Amino acid sequence: MKQTTLQQRPYQEVGTLLRAMIVDNAYRTGDRLPPEREIAERLNVSRTVVREALIMLELEGIIDVRRGAGIYITRLPGDATGSALPAAHHQCNNAGPFELLQARQLLESNIAEFAALQATRGDIMKMRAALHMQQQDLAADSHEQGDEAFHLAIAEATHNTMLVELFKQSWQWRENNPMWIQLHSHLKDTQYRQEWLVDHQHILAALIKKNAQAAKLAMWQHLENVKTRLLALSDVDDINFDGYLFDSWPLAARRP
Repeated sequence: MKQTTLQQRPYQEVGTLLRAMIVDNAYRTGDRLPPEREIAERLNVSRTVVREALIMLELEGIIDVRRGAGIYITRLPGDATGSALPAAHHQCNNAGPFELLQARQLLESNIAEFAALQATRGDIMKMRAALHMQQQDLAADSHEQGDEAFHLAIAEATHNTMLVELFKQSWQWRENNPMWIQLHSHLKDTQYRQEWLVDHQHILAALIKKNAQAAKLAMWQHLENVKTRLLALSDVDDINFDGYLFDSWPLAARRP
């Protein structure tokens, strides 16, 4: 494996090598890749870095990591027509950022609660890899791929494909929403990313303990913290501001 550059984190470099391996070995959609251990040995890297790279490729829709079955190619690198994601992946919607956050609180707090009961050791390892990816992104001040990877890993820990697809669709709407993009662009410093990393660590701690109620509350509070940060940056007099229309789901009232 070549020397890591300042522009690429280790998992990103391994991801580049894996894309090249798929193309060079003439893999086709539906083919199975070697197991994680074999990939690590071939590239002379740790399994943690391989796991992070696989998460990245999974987010890109190139592979599907199936529990107990292996790693399968869902589209070839550079093939825009073979994406396994639905058309909503490329779709913009007109929901406001706080409407999206309300939906995420409702959906993801319940996903976290269920994941706490369903998560396997492999799921927890994948979440840890996503957190490590997030730490690398933060250190390099690069894109927030680790953030998405962590939330996706929690959804996948439910082992319910419908919940996973609902999560993916909600995330893609967020990524392609003009109002969300405009509001998010006002986050000039990275302090909020450090705060949200700590939130993720609290969520993971609850999941490891299989404490469903704590996991639900930790996810709800994380998204409440996101909302609070975005509210502080919003122009409340803008006619498109929707912060007053979509209040937080009152989960906090249920605390014992």
